[in-house]
Amino acid sequence: MSQELFQEVINDLEKLLTTEIGYDVIIYAGENENIKELHAHSNILCTRSQYFNTAFSNEWAEKKDGKFIFKKPNVSPHLFKMILRFIYCGKIDLNKLQGPEVLKLLIVVDELNIQSLISYIQNYLINHRDEYLQQDPIGILEAVYQHESFTDLWNYCLEKVCQDPKMLFNSDKFTSLKSSLLKLLLERDDLELDEIFIWDSLLKWGLAQNPSISKDVTKWNKEDITIMERTLHGFIPLVRFYHISSEDFLDKIYPIKKLLSKDLAKDLVKFYIAPDRKPNIDEIQPPRKSKLIHVVYDSILIERQHFAIIASWIDKKKDLYYNARNIPYNFNLIFRSSRDGNTPAAFHSKCDNKGPTIVIAKVANSEKIVGGYNPFQWNSSNQDMPTIDSFIYLFTDKNDIKTAKVGYSKGDQHSVRNLADYGPGFGSGTDLICWNDGRWLRSSAASYPEINGIPTGFFNVDDYEVFQVI
Repeated sequence: MSQELFQEVINDLEKLLTTEIGYDVIIYAGENENIKELHAHSNILCTRSQYFNTAFSNEWAEKKDGKFIFKKPNVSPHLFKMILRFIYCGKIDLNKLQGPEVLKLLIVVDELNIQSLISYIQNYLINHRDEYLQQDPIGILEAVYQHESFTDLWNYCLEKVCQDPKMLFNSDKFTSLKSSLLKLLLERDDLELDEIFIWDSLLKWGLAQNPSISKDVTKWNKEDITIMERTLHGFIPLVRFYHISSEDFLDKIYPIKKLLSKDLAKDLVKFYIAPDRKPNIDEIQPPRKSKLIHVVYDSILIERQHFAIIASWIDKKKDLYYNARNIPYNFNLIFRSSRDGNTPAAFHSKCDNKGPTIVIAKVANSEKIVGGYNPFQWNSSNQDMPTIDSFIYLFTDKNDIKTAKVGYSKGDQHSVRNLADYGPGFGSGTDLICWNDGRWLRSSAASYPEINGIPTGFFNVDDYEVFQVI
């Protein structure tokens, strides 16, 4: 019989880092008064980091008195200690770091080529530091843009900016945005901005690159127009002029039409003079369109971002939730108590034999949302069903998705309760059930883990909905 006692090995390696017995690497982290000497072991660094493996194998690391010397002035001693701890024993705690520190740590980890930690830190920023990512979208985008391995974070930031682009375009730092990034954004079909706002922003950006030119376009001379034309040359084709109102075209574009090519200016004038006449133009870009438009979930209790989290729970995604753009399910409303009747008969009439469903209820006189997921189908057989895939959940404040909590069934025979005289029910005890008089009950945590915040005893809900999960 073999046993794998990983924890003992991990503890010993962590102790080796602390005691520094037999170290042959000296790392000077930080600079000036913040510099600190750290000690490590080359064989462990070489095994766990491609950066150190290359350094030792190619012998380009400085060596003095039999010890390898590394100088990392761009990394604080605190962050490098965290990296060493992860290298030695796989442990890391990001919760005490501020958002900028987490991003700095990610950049250093990328330099050291520790792939597993690159992925972990990206997921942590996406799931737990969304507020930070929105505070400085330009700085973060530019930082992430320089690192090819930050794919998950890059895609997430781009989607956030396209979903709420004014947080970037209205930023004080917008005019400092690199041209390559601005072009990339304007190429996006899902950039949720009016074209005239994009045109105004583009002029604002162009003027910031040429501060000697007056912001009053009526004062531009021939040289000013030439300079602005060169500055905006690569951007003009990205503006979808045919989706701007005639008033805005007349007031904001026509006066400086010399910035446009002669053919484009001529075609636009024809188009706005006779808008009902089909333009003789082979390729007119379609209007920008949000990726969120094609599916609208008919809930009066929660928003799309809540459904994204619920979808993540269904797929048991622990590290990286779906976002509002990549939900892999449709949620079809089949029951609403305020519309269909708050009775067990109404519930079973609408919901029985409809396949997997999610139940959503808003607790009266609060912002709490409670509910559960049935991976089977409801019926009136009075027979409970075991599963490890069902769950109950809570949003302590529906306006703050970070308050979400979930608990999966322990797998006992009462995971899902099909009671003809009651509404949806989960767990023996009872963990969560709609009682036969329309009230809800949570008496104890039995089939599911305890979720602090779900009301105990009988409580009322303002409304509850059931969605078929497709």
